[in-house]
Amino acid sequence: MADEVSPGKGDGLKSAEAESVSQVVKDVNLQKIRDKALSLKSELLDNIESRLGDLIEDFVHEVEKIEQAPSLNGAASILRTDFNYNNSNVIRRRKNGELHEKEFIARRSVLTELLEISHIRTIYHIFVAILIVFTLNTLVFDMVDKGGLVLGFELIRFTFGDLPSVMWLWCCMQFSVTLVVYPLFHYWSNNRQSGPVYWADYVWLAGYVVYQILFLVLPIQTLNAADLPPGSSVIIVCEQVRFVMKQHAFIRENIPRALKLSKAKKEDPDEETPCPNFSSYLYFLFAPTLVYRDTYPRTPGPVRWSYVFSNFAQVVACLFFSYYIFERFCVPVFRNFNEEYWSPRRLILSMFGSILPGTLVLFIGFFAILHSWLNAFAEMLRFADRLFYKDWWNSSSFANYYRTWNVVVHDWLYNYIYKDIYRLLGANYRPVAMASVFGLSAVFHEYILTVTFKFFYPVLFLMFGGAGFGFIFLPSKAKRSGNVFMWVALFTGNGMLMCLYSMEWYARQRCPPVSDNFIFDYLTPRSWFCELSNVTGV
Repeated sequence: MADEVSPGKGDGLKSAEAESVSQVVKDVNLQKIRDKALSLKSELLDNIESRLGDLIEDFVHEVEKIEQAPSLNGAASILRTDFNYNNSNVIRRRKNGELHEKEFIARRSVLTELLEISHIRTIYHIFVAILIVFTLNTLVFDMVDKGGLVLGFELIRFTFGDLPSVMWLWCCMQFSVTLVVYPLFHYWSNNRQSGPVYWADYVWLAGYVVYQILFLVLPIQTLNAADLPPGSSVIIVCEQVRFVMKQHAFIRENIPRALKLSKAKKEDPDEETPCPNFSSYLYFLFAPTLVYRDTYPRTPGPVRWSYVFSNFAQVVACLFFSYYIFERFCVPVFRNFNEEYWSPRRLILSMFGSILPGTLVLFIGFFAILHSWLNAFAEMLRFADRLFYKDWWNSSSFANYYRTWNVVVHDWLYNYIYKDIYRLLGANYRPVAMASVFGLSAVFHEYILTVTFKFFYPVLFLMFGGAGFGFIFLPSKAKRSGNVFMWVALFTGNGMLMCLYSMEWYARQRCPPVSDNFIFDYLTPRSWFCELSNVTGV
């Protein structure tokens, strides 16, 4: 009997051991799954916000299309809005890490919709009332202090002096972009040999790079030779940068098309051509967007010229608003630079005193350029997609602020810098693509200020490319405190910019050169050494 039972007990032990081994294997597999889940957690957290944002944005786009259906004269207008652009304009969902494409749809600007709300319209009326008060303040000050009305607007006349030279230089740039870039690209795209890229294509590419360099250098030489004042200079430099971005967008979008549809492949005249029509290119040069498409959604009906004139009138009003701010808050503080002792205490007081005017200039510049100016051109060109900015004022993080503050420039940076670097290096190098976007943006912002003021003082470059880039990595879980932090940083940053650049501007007018070497004096902040000369009594 013992011998008969013994094998049964052995089978039981073996069964228990087998179950134990099975449990261990199961635990090991579960642990592997947990480890895999943990390894994917960080990647999921990185992508979930952007993916969710895309889904929400797509949903908002669909809602906007439905909301605009009554205003577009029925179903025919809806079809016109949905299909009045080429197939490359349709958004592609993210698949296997693929980045989404820019989609153009008919929609109004955010402030256009908000100003239909009585409470928001009251805030607009408050700013109008402040402009009227500033005007009355100037009139009363002139009558009491100077014994009569002056109304010379010397600051505006100085800032935007020599407008004929500005118009001549702008026309030269416009003709160059119109009559050089498109004809040469048209010739290359229609006459290149079929097949892969070969040496002649690289020659054409090198010629285009040389043209872009000359386009950056020659207008600046002409600007410096004419000694244009700051306002006139900033017009030329901003238009120069806009033309450069437009040219790059056109070339970047159409090179793949030309390589695919070269002359040897294009036998049927009804097929797509390797180069767009000149009318599409010319429309793009004036359209309020920096992302090229052959066609864009258009608004139905005639142009509302009253709306155009009202937007241009708002731009003029914003110009005078800025004039009063500088005349009353900035010029009296900084124009006596080097005539009074500048201590650290005085510098700190001036910096905090510049926060209010700096913030007001930020608001006014945003409203004048990104809303009024772009909406005026959009209406004249019947450009339907007028989402030039989003609700950046509600941002709880600087990452969202940079995406929503200036959608026009953000779209260009995303489509032609971020995406290209992302595709070239891979998803693991996403921070490199982000740093490249910030670096390029900071360089061109500083380039505009350097050429405009005619001195190199990289405060904006350090703030934008340094602290501004670091702020995007701050967590944004607390919406309210994040929004407060963003506003505090914007107020403080704008105050520092206005104070330091104003000090350097007046130091350049009143302080002696740092060195006889032009380059060294150009690159050295004169306000620093001018302050030292006051302290030492030199």
